[in-house]
Amino acid sequence: MILIKTIQQAVILSKNYRANGSSIGFVPTMGALHAGHIALIQNCKKVNEVCVCSIFINPAQFNNASDFEKYPVTIEKDIDMLEAAGCDLLFLPSVPEIYPDGAKPVKYPLGYLETILEGKFRPGHFQGVCQVVDKLLSIIMPDELFLGQKDYQQFMVIKKLIRFKKYQIKVKLVPTVRETNGLAMSSRNMRLTAGEKQKAVLISQALVSIKKEMKPGNIEGLKEKQKSYLQQNDFKADYVEIANAATLEPLKIWDGKTAAVALIAASINEVRLIDNLILTGDDDKMQEP
Repeated sequence: MILIKTIQQAVILSKNYRANGSSIGFVPTMGALHAGHIALIQNCKKVNEVCVCSIFINPAQFNNASDFEKYPVTIEKDIDMLEAAGCDLLFLPSVPEIYPDGAKPVKYPLGYLETILEGKFRPGHFQGVCQVVDKLLSIIMPDELFLGQKDYQQFMVIKKLIRFKKYQIKVKLVPTVRETNGLAMSSRNMRLTAGEKQKAVLISQALVSIKKEMKPGNIEGLKEKQKSYLQQNDFKADYVEIANAATLEPLKIWDGKTAAVALIAASINEVRLIDNLILTGDDDKMQEP
């Protein structure tokens, strides 16, 4: 695996791969890698000659400075995992490399996507996501981009970014990888105590309950039931929502046919976790922008 730290190196290598006729798949991460990230690498390698991964903890997408400071950093372990998974190129830039002094942020037209769910509770978060993803895509210029389903709203936002910038890049959504008890794998899980980690599985259980109980008609009560369930178990639940899987518009009434996704954000003590579950519909229809 080649490790590079500058944009100039990344651009040169990307152009060389493309000149050789190699397809490029890209997996952007913030490090603290786990099996979910490795699944992205594996999916990338199945269909591309070259797999590029980036590790960059993006300060622009953190609303809380302490959250940014507490984000786990495990670079040596990450490099070992990527090498074992067969990653071809790791881009490991510094903050000044991505955000040089004097660089002005772009305002991306994300519409309602940045006003609901994560956008509502983390104002400016998705603008920060777009700042770094846009920069990385312009550097790597991959044929395909691989994203995890756990960050479903982010997947929707990045698809909108790609349409806005007219990038000729296909977006692939890879299913969430879970612990044996159902807990969605996340870098933030490293901050949970053993007891908190055991309790956190209630989030995925709430999603499974929604899927089991989902019926045509008014679904507001179903959301409230699971939100109360989490709050009764000492979670601070920001939202329990059921939305149109293709647009992410919240649903109050379900017609029994519309592809839907259930999404939850809840905190256990100081650690905020998100998860989601596709309730109905064909996931393949949501792969490309």
